[in-house]
Amino acid sequence: MATPAAHGTPDAPLLVVRGESTLEVDPEIARLGITVTARGRDRRTTLDDLTRRNTEALNLIRSYGDAVTDVSTGAVSLTPELAQHGRGERVRTHHGRVHLTAELTDFTALGELTTRLADLDLTWIDGPSWELRPDSPVHREVRRQAVRDAVRRATEYAEALDTSVAALIELADTGTESATGRPRSAFGRRALRMSAAATEDTPPEPLDLEPQRMRIRAEVKAQFTMVPPPL
Repeated sequence: MATPAAHGTPDAPLLVVRGESTLEVDPEIARLGITVTARGRDRRTTLDDLTRRNTEALNLIRSYGDAVTDVSTGAVSLTPELAQHGRGERVRTHHGRVHLTAELTDFTALGELTTRLADLDLTWIDGPSWELRPDSPVHREVRRQAVRDAVRRATEYAEALDTSVAALIELADTGTESATGRPRSAFGRRALRMSAAATEDTPPEPLDLEPQRMRIRAEVKAQFTMVPPPL
C-alpha cells in the first residue's frame, strides 16, 4: 500500500493540527545550591579551610539519610587576588569556592536542612527549585493528553467538512516545558541567599518552605489524511 503524500492529494486531503495539554501538579524534588567559600592570605591555609568547610557541609547533608536523594560536588576554584598598589605580582589574598547541589524528596526536612546549612561559616544557599523526577508519570500523562487533544481537534475539523479522519501519517513532539507560574530566579520563586554569619548562640528556627505547585505543558503536531469531503 502506498504511503500518502505529505502534502496531501485530492483523494487523501491532508489535515495538520496541534495538540496541547497543561497539568498543574505538586513538585517531587527540591534542589538546593550550596556555595562554600574560604578566604585567607596563605594559599595552603585557604585551601585547608575550604576543604574543612566543604566536608562539614557534605556531612550535614548526608546526615539526613533517605530524605536527600542525591548530592554532588561541582567545580572547585582557588583564585589569588593581587594587591592594587605596589610593584610586582604581590598576592593580597586567596579566594576559595566550591559548589554543592543537594536534591531532596522529603520536604519536611527541607526547611531545617536549609537553615542549618545557612548557619555554617561563609556558606550561601540558593533555592529551593521545585522539579519533577525525570521518570515521573506526570510527563507521560501530559504527553498523552496532548495527543488526545490533537485527535479531538482533527476529528472536529473533519466533521465540520462532513467527512472523517482516515489515518495518522505523522506525529511530532514540538516541546514540553515546566513552569512555576512566575519568572524564575536562579533557583525559583523562593530563592534564598543567606550568609552564614551567626549572630546568636541559639540555633535559628527552621524555615517554612512550602512546595510550589508547577505547571507542566506538552505540545504535539499531528498530520492526518481525511476521507475526501463530498462536493
